[in-house]
Amino acid sequence: MITTLRGENIYLRALEPEDLEFVYQVENDQTMWHVSNAQTPCSRYFIRRYLENAQQDIYEAKQLRLAICKNGQFSAIGLIDLFEYDPKNRRAGIGIIIGTSEQRNKGIGSEALKLLIDYAFGPLNLNQLFANIDVDNEASLNLFSKFGFLKVGVKKQWNLIDGVFHDEALFQLINQ
Repeated sequence: MITTLRGENIYLRALEPEDLEFVYQVENDQTMWHVSNAQTPCSRYFIRRYLENAQQDIYEAKQLRLAICKNGQFSAIGLIDLFEYDPKNRRAGIGIIIGTSEQRNKGIGSEALKLLIDYAFGPLNLNQLFANIDVDNEASLNLFSKFGFLKVGVKKQWNLIDGVFHDEALFQLINQ
Protein backbone atom coordinates (compact mmCIF):
# COMPACT_ATOMS: atom_id res chain seq x y z
CA MET A 1 0.00 0.00 0.00
CA ILE A 2 1.16 3.52 -0.73
CA THR A 3 2.36 4.92 2.58
CA THR A 4 1.05 8.36 1.57
CA LEU A 5 -2.44 7.03 2.19
CA ARG A 6 -1.76 5.58 5.66
CA GLY A 7 -2.06 7.64 8.79
CA GLU A 8 -1.68 7.06 12.51
CA ASN A 9 -5.23 5.74 12.99
CA ILE A 10 -6.72 5.30 9.51
CA TYR A 11 -5.81 4.53 5.93
CA LEU A 12 -7.38 5.27 2.56
CA ARG A 13 -7.85 2.51 0.01
CA ALA A 14 -9.45 1.94 -3.35
CA LEU A 15 -13.06 0.81 -3.36
CA GLU A 16 -13.63 -2.94 -3.51
CA PRO A 17 -16.69 -5.07 -4.40
CA GLU A 18 -17.04 -5.77 -0.66
CA ASP A 19 -17.88 -2.08 -0.15
CA LEU A 20 -21.23 -2.51 -1.91
CA GLU A 21 -23.39 -2.45 1.24
CA PHE A 22 -21.50 0.45 2.82
CA VAL A 23 -21.71 2.59 -0.33
CA TYR A 24 -25.36 1.58 -0.72
CA GLN A 25 -26.12 2.77 2.84
CA VAL A 26 -24.24 6.05 2.40
CA GLU A 27 -25.74 6.87 -1.00
CA ASN A 28 -29.28 6.09 0.24
CA ASP A 29 -29.07 7.98 3.52
CA GLN A 30 -31.53 10.78 2.74
CA THR A 31 -30.22 12.85 5.64
CA MET A 32 -26.95 13.18 3.68
CA TRP A 33 -28.37 13.88 0.22
CA HIS A 34 -27.96 17.62 0.66
CA VAL A 35 -24.19 17.08 0.95
CA SER A 36 -23.90 15.10 -2.28
CA ASN A 37 -26.73 16.85 -4.14
CA ALA A 38 -28.42 13.46 -4.60
CA GLN A 39 -32.13 13.45 -5.30
CA THR A 40 -32.99 9.81 -5.86
CA PRO A 41 -32.11 6.50 -4.23
CA CYS A 42 -29.40 4.30 -5.77
CA SER A 43 -29.99 0.63 -6.47
CA ARG A 44 -27.54 -2.09 -5.51
CA TYR A 45 -27.29 -2.86 -9.23
CA PHE A 46 -26.21 0.73 -9.99
CA ILE A 47 -23.65 0.73 -7.16
CA ARG A 48 -22.34 -2.71 -8.21
CA ARG A 49 -21.78 -1.33 -11.73
CA TYR A 50 -20.13 1.77 -10.28
CA LEU A 51 -17.79 -0.38 -8.17
CA GLU A 52 -16.89 -2.46 -11.23
CA ASN A 53 -15.71 0.73 -12.94
CA ALA A 54 -14.20 2.36 -9.84
CA GLN A 55 -10.78 0.97 -10.71
CA GLN A 56 -10.29 3.53 -13.49
CA ASP A 57 -7.49 5.87 -12.57
CA ILE A 58 -8.11 9.55 -11.87
CA TYR A 59 -6.82 10.54 -15.31
CA GLU A 60 -9.48 8.45 -17.01
CA ALA A 61 -12.42 8.85 -14.62
CA LYS A 62 -11.69 12.48 -13.61
CA GLN A 63 -12.47 11.47 -10.05
CA LEU A 64 -11.05 9.34 -7.27
CA ARG A 65 -13.18 7.89 -4.49
CA LEU A 66 -11.40 6.18 -1.61
CA ALA A 67 -12.67 4.24 1.37
CA ILE A 68 -11.64 5.46 4.82
CA CYS A 69 -10.75 2.52 7.09
CA LYS A 70 -9.38 2.19 10.60
CA ASN A 71 -5.88 0.71 10.70
CA GLY A 72 -6.03 -3.05 11.05
CA GLN A 73 -9.56 -3.24 9.64
CA PHE A 74 -10.90 -3.63 6.11
CA SER A 75 -14.45 -2.30 6.54
CA ALA A 76 -15.01 1.25 5.33
CA ILE A 77 -16.18 3.84 7.85
CA GLY A 78 -16.25 6.74 5.39
CA LEU A 79 -15.55 7.94 1.88
CA ILE A 80 -13.32 10.72 0.60
CA ASP A 81 -13.37 11.95 -2.98
CA LEU A 82 -11.47 14.00 -5.46
CA PHE A 83 -13.90 15.10 -8.18
CA GLU A 84 -13.93 17.41 -11.20
CA TYR A 85 -10.26 16.56 -11.65
CA ASP A 86 -8.77 19.02 -14.14
CA PRO A 87 -5.25 17.93 -15.17
CA LYS A 88 -4.64 20.98 -17.37
CA ASN A 89 -5.26 23.41 -14.51
CA ARG A 90 -4.02 20.96 -11.86
CA ARG A 91 -7.07 21.21 -9.59
CA ALA A 92 -9.82 19.05 -8.14
CA GLY A 93 -12.75 19.29 -5.77
CA ILE A 94 -12.62 17.39 -2.52
CA GLY A 95 -15.43 15.94 -0.43
CA ILE A 96 -15.67 13.69 2.58
CA ILE A 97 -18.35 11.79 4.45
CA ILE A 98 -18.03 9.72 7.59
CA GLY A 99 -20.64 6.98 7.44
CA THR A 100 -22.29 7.06 10.85
CA SER A 101 -22.80 9.70 13.50
CA GLU A 102 -21.00 7.44 16.02
CA GLN A 103 -17.78 7.76 13.97
CA ARG A 104 -17.98 11.54 13.54
CA ASN A 105 -16.10 14.06 15.69
CA LYS A 106 -13.37 11.55 16.51
CA GLY A 107 -10.61 12.97 14.28
CA ILE A 108 -11.21 10.49 11.44
CA GLY A 109 -12.23 13.21 8.98
CA SER A 110 -9.23 15.34 9.90
CA GLU A 111 -6.79 12.52 9.40
CA ALA A 112 -8.41 11.44 6.11
CA LEU A 113 -8.44 15.00 4.77
CA LYS A 114 -4.77 15.49 5.68
CA LEU A 115 -3.83 12.25 3.90
CA LEU A 116 -5.71 13.20 0.74
CA ILE A 117 -4.34 16.75 0.70
CA ASP A 118 -0.80 15.37 0.95
CA TYR A 119 -1.54 12.87 -1.83
CA ALA A 120 -3.13 15.54 -4.07
CA PHE A 121 -0.25 17.99 -3.66
CA GLY A 122 2.42 15.25 -3.70
CA PRO A 123 2.04 12.35 -6.15
CA LEU A 124 -0.86 13.93 -8.08
CA ASN A 125 1.00 17.25 -8.36
CA LEU A 126 -2.15 19.37 -8.03
CA ASN A 127 -1.90 23.12 -7.57
CA GLN A 128 -5.21 23.57 -5.77
CA LEU A 129 -8.17 21.88 -4.16
CA PHE A 130 -11.64 23.29 -3.70
CA ALA A 131 -14.62 22.38 -1.55
CA ASN A 132 -18.28 23.37 -1.74
CA ILE A 133 -19.78 23.56 1.74
CA ASP A 134 -23.26 24.51 2.95
CA VAL A 135 -22.85 27.64 5.06
CA ASP A 136 -24.76 25.94 7.90
CA ASN A 137 -22.46 22.89 7.98
CA GLU A 138 -20.29 24.04 10.90
CA ALA A 139 -18.40 20.74 11.19
CA SER A 140 -17.24 20.86 7.55
CA LEU A 141 -16.55 24.60 7.64
CA ASN A 142 -14.31 24.06 10.68
CA LEU A 143 -12.63 20.97 9.24
CA PHE A 144 -11.63 22.57 5.95
CA SER A 145 -10.63 25.86 7.60
CA LYS A 146 -8.38 23.91 9.98
CA PHE A 147 -6.34 22.75 6.97
CA GLY A 148 -5.94 26.21 5.50
CA PHE A 149 -8.83 26.24 3.03
CA LEU A 150 -9.98 29.83 2.56
CA LYS A 151 -13.52 30.91 1.85
CA VAL A 152 -13.34 32.71 -1.48
CA GLY A 153 -17.02 33.21 -2.11
CA VAL A 154 -20.61 32.36 -1.31
CA LYS A 155 -23.08 31.08 -3.89
CA LYS A 156 -26.40 32.56 -2.78
CA GLN A 157 -29.49 30.31 -2.64
CA TRP A 158 -27.44 27.60 -4.35
CA ASN A 159 -29.07 24.40 -3.11
CA LEU A 160 -32.75 23.69 -2.54
CA ILE A 161 -33.05 21.46 0.54
CA ASP A 162 -36.46 20.49 1.87
CA GLY A 163 -38.08 23.42 0.10
CA VAL A 164 -35.59 26.00 1.43
CA PHE A 165 -32.72 27.53 -0.53
CA HIS A 166 -29.32 27.36 1.17
CA ASP A 167 -26.16 29.30 0.48
CA GLU A 168 -23.02 27.35 -0.36
CA ALA A 169 -19.50 28.56 0.39
CA LEU A 170 -16.62 27.93 -1.98
CA PHE A 171 -13.31 27.14 -0.28
CA GLN A 172 -9.90 26.85 -1.93
CA LEU A 173 -6.53 25.56 -0.83
CA ILE A 174 -3.58 26.58 -2.98
CA ASN A 175 -0.43 24.46 -2.82
CA GLN A 176 2.41 26.67 -1.58
